[in-house]
Amino acid sequence: MTTDHPDQEQHRDQEQHRDQDQDQDREQHQGQQQHQHPGQHREQPQHREQRRFHLPSGSAARGAYAVDIDPGRAGWDRSALRVLELGAGGVHTLVTGESEWIVLPLAGACTVRIAGETFELRGRESVFSGVSDFAYLPRDAHAQIASGAGGRFALAGAKCERRLPARYGPAPEVPVELRGSGTCSRQVNNFAAADTFDCDRLIAVEVLTPGGNWSSYPPHKHDEHVPGEECELEEIYYFEVRDGGLGYHRVSPSRDGGTDVLAEVRGGDVVLIPDGWHGPSIAPPGRTLYYLNVMAGPGEERAWLIRDHPDHRWIRDTWPDEPIDARLPLYTAHPSPGPEVTP
Repeated sequence: MTTDHPDQEQHRDQEQHRDQDQDQDREQHQGQQQHQHPGQHREQPQHREQRRFHLPSGSAARGAYAVDIDPGRAGWDRSALRVLELGAGGVHTLVTGESEWIVLPLAGACTVRIAGETFELRGRESVFSGVSDFAYLPRDAHAQIASGAGGRFALAGAKCERRLPARYGPAPEVPVELRGSGTCSRQVNNFAAADTFDCDRLIAVEVLTPGGNWSSYPPHKHDEHVPGEECELEEIYYFEVRDGGLGYHRVSPSRDGGTDVLAEVRGGDVVLIPDGWHGPSIAPPGRTLYYLNVMAGPGEERAWLIRDHPDHRWIRDTWPDEPIDARLPLYTAHPSPGPEVTP
């Protein structure tokens, strides 16, 4: 004959009470569903799934970073993004680890010190005021970022293999591209595009969409390797909206069970795109929409090869017949005195 220990009896009682409570909660929830008004919101499974990929401002903060997305947090292998906010006189130490990084001022100026070199980044007032200079930091290094007046700085990263030298990227050398036409017109600052600035894995660009326009359109994807047509890239979108307000961003599945997002995006929001047709990004009337794209993938070639959604690729054929939005460019890369580099 086996006698239960008093702790076991207590545990069994707790289990019974918990089961009863769960049954009551379930019955109450079912009753609420039966009496719920048709117009009331009820969270669907796809809404819960969307929360994995749309991260509202503040939800991806960690430690010193207002945004901190690393491969482990995103659930993929390479792409990373951090947004560092420094107060006046603030100093931050960055250990690059297995990733290469670009320090890109979003608002303000900073000094970057690494391996005996100093790069003075003049930065900009905001992402809506001009092209910024930037600094490239290699893997396996320690860097210091300091700002006398304070500011906000994006750290775009990618896990990589090669260790390239630290470098300064001058603002006047950033190619400013006007892409699309009509209401699909947008401006692309190709500061670290695959064909403009040498990195091992990292690809990063800025996109500015005038109010009322659609960008990242036609919807396109880069989630599989098709030689000469498409490459596999993980992508992060970081959003800002001029003078506040909201925009919209869509990601639709390219495979069964793929990423499915329809997000209302505001300043500081992030959307993760491991796969799927992404676009459009929609700017609200009267408000310019900005996003920073950070990409990296496993392919031997560092390239941005995309395939348009077959139902929407026709839109590209209309672009030659329409003028580019007269509001563009919002700004160009103006000459500057060049970097102050201390050996």
